[in-house]
Amino acid sequence: MCWILKKAYYRFSQKVLKFGMNFMDWSEPTLLKGENAVLELPSFIKNKGLTKVLVVTDKGLMSLHLLEGMFNELEKQGIEYIVYDGVQPNPTIPNIEECKDLYLKNKCEGIIAFGGGSPMDCAKAAAARIVKPKKTIQKMRGYLKVGKKLPPFFAVPTTAGTGSETTLAAVVSDPSTHEKYAIGDPCLRPKYAVLDPVLTVGLPPHITSTTGMDALTHAVEAYIGKSNTKSTIRYAEEAVKLIHSNLEKAYNDGKDLKVRSNMLEASYLAGNAFTRAFVGYVHAIAHNLGGLYGVPHGLANAVILPYVLEWYGSKISAKLARLAEIAGIIEPQMSKEEKAKKYIAEIRRMNKAMNIPDKFDFIKEEDIPTLVRRVLKEGNPGYPVPKIMNSKECVKVIRLLMA
Repeated sequence: MCWILKKAYYRFSQKVLKFGMNFMDWSEPTLLKGENAVLELPSFIKNKGLTKVLVVTDKGLMSLHLLEGMFNELEKQGIEYIVYDGVQPNPTIPNIEECKDLYLKNKCEGIIAFGGGSPMDCAKAAAARIVKPKKTIQKMRGYLKVGKKLPPFFAVPTTAGTGSETTLAAVVSDPSTHEKYAIGDPCLRPKYAVLDPVLTVGLPPHITSTTGMDALTHAVEAYIGKSNTKSTIRYAEEAVKLIHSNLEKAYNDGKDLKVRSNMLEASYLAGNAFTRAFVGYVHAIAHNLGGLYGVPHGLANAVILPYVLEWYGSKISAKLARLAEIAGIIEPQMSKEEKAKKYIAEIRRMNKAMNIPDKFDFIKEEDIPTLVRRVLKEGNPGYPVPKIMNSKECVKVIRLLMA
C-alpha cells in the first residue's frame, strides 16, 4: 500500500509540474547556423552593445586553437575577452566558483560558453551564481531554484550531443560528496547559440560516437516519457531520424560537413525535446555513475539506454515501434512488440559498430546501495518516466550493467 501511495504522489507531482510548465517561457535561442558561423558571433555581440565578455572553455580546446578565429574577430570588433579554461570534464563546484569570480573581477558584461556539455554547464551555473550571489550551487539543485535573468549568454557547441545550447539544465559535480546532479530553470536556457559544423570536424571518433548516442538518449527518453507536447514529439522524431541517418557516417568520416551539420541539428532538436519533456532513468543512472566513477556522460548513456528500454517493456512498445519505423529498420509484417525489440537491438548494433562497450567493469558491489538511493532520489518524482522504478528493480538494472 505504501508503494502504491508513493507512485500516486509521484504521478501527481509530475502532472502538476507539466501543467505549470504551460505558463513558462519556452522561447528558443536565436541561432547563427552554417559553416564558419562562429566568425559572425563577434559582430552579433557588438550589436548587442557589449564590450567585454568572459569566454568559458577548456584547456583541450585551447590547445587545439579552435577558438583563434573567434578571438581574432572579437579583437576586430573591439570586444575585450577574458578566458576561463579551467573547466574539467565533469564541471565541479570549484570550477563554477572560479568562473564566477573571474567574471566579476573583470567586470564582464556577457558570457560565451565554447565547447561541449562541460563548458556549457559550468558557464550556466556560474551565470546563475552571478545573478544569485547569496545562493550556493547546492541550494540551486533541482528545479526552479534560480529564477533570475542571466547575463547575455552565447552558446557555441563543439560536440553534437549534449544539446546544452538550448536546454534549461546545468549538470554539476560536487567533489565533496561525489554526487552529480542537475540545476534546472528556464532562465538557464541560452538566448543565443551558434551551430557551426566546422567546429566539430576535429572530434575524435569515440567522442563523436558517445556524444551522438547522448543526443539519441535525449530524444528517446523525451519521446517515451509522460510530459510530451506536440512540439517535443516532433523534435524527438526529427532528431531520431537524423541520428540514425548520420551518426555512423560522422563516426567513419568526420570531415563530412553535411553530416556534421545534420548531427548538430539533431543534437539541438533533441535538446529542445528533453528540455520541455524531460529525460528518465537512463540519465539518473548515468549522472550517478559519473558522480561516483567519473565515467563520461555520453558513454554512460549509450551503454545504459538499451537496458532501461528493456526494463520499461510493454509500456513503451508502441512508441519504440514508431521510432523503429522512423529509423527505417523494420521488416514487413512485424508486430508492434517485434518492432520495439528491433529498435533496442539497433541501438546495441550501433554501439558495437562504434566500439562502445555493452557493460561497465568498474561498478563495485558495495556502491550499489548508494547508487540506487541517488538514482531514485533524482528520478522519483523528478522524471515523468513511462514506468516508476523501485529499489529492487533499480538494483536489478544496475547489476545488468556490470561486466
